[in-house]
Amino acid sequence: MTNLLNQYMSELPLVAILRGITPQQSEDVVEALYGAGFRLVEVPLNSPNPLDSIERIAKQFGDDMLVGAGTVLSTDQVAQVSDRGGRLIVSPNTNISVIEASIARQMISIPGAATPSEAFTCIAKGAHAVKVFPAEMITPSILSSWRAVLPASVALLPVGGIDHNNMLDYWLAGASGFGLGGSLYKPNLSLGDISANATKLAWSMTSTMKT
Repeated sequence: MTNLLNQYMSELPLVAILRGITPQQSEDVVEALYGAGFRLVEVPLNSPNPLDSIERIAKQFGDDMLVGAGTVLSTDQVAQVSDRGGRLIVSPNTNISVIEASIARQMISIPGAATPSEAFTCIAKGAHAVKVFPAEMITPSILSSWRAVLPASVALLPVGGIDHNNMLDYWLAGASGFGLGGSLYKPNLSLGDISANATKLAWSMTSTMKT
């Protein structure tokens, strides 16, 4: 499964976090993201009717994108996402049971960690990558310290306050990619604005990777 995650991240290592999206908006928004180069999408489970959105996105883009849920807090939610066609489970915390349930269903597990100890726990339980969260309190210099002790093969994805202005600093500190929320998508944005944000952020990421 790590190879599957790497496959999508090799195209563009950015996870689109569509917090607040509705099922009615989901397909058009993800089509715009796909056109900009995004290949990983999560619908946080505190969005309106999130399982319906995940099912719609997975049916239309599941062969070409890694689609799943964010803010996953329980094993029941893992099962619900899997049943709707999701293959990606992202959490804000280090919940061992959620990691294990995701792996048991052959889903990609990206749990959250705010300390190196939590990150090591995630890795020991088989997580495929670690969500470094909240990035606002984990500066690039702190991330560099994490990277010095964590296995180089484990992807670290800072999430929280990431935009085109700070990608490079985190990348040079050892980030493997990023989760993008408010800098990419907000429910009140027009489709044109979302597309423009996606294009700008994808370009920034591509430029950063060449540094």
